[in-house]
Amino acid sequence: MELAGSGSGEEGASSTSVRNAYPGIVTAVMLGNVAAQVEIQAGPHRLVSLLTREAVEELGLEVGMEATARVKSTNVHIDRA
Repeated sequence: MELAGSGSGEEGASSTSVRNAYPGIVTAVMLGNVAAQVEIQAGPHRLVSLLTREAVEELGLEVGMEATARVKSTNVHIDRA
């Protein structure tokens, strides 16, 4: 039986738009019991991601290392009067 998602492992890099990829430096990693928050400084942009602690540990994310934030969203709305 073949598992979903099994393949070459190269899906993300070649199928993601470059305009949605923000290479930068990890500036903060805050670990909780289950969740984690990671901040990346990508040029003038500060990106914050909430993900599982397990994912952070598997990726080996640490402050000072290079990482790329990839953004995929259909709707983002932020308004202020």
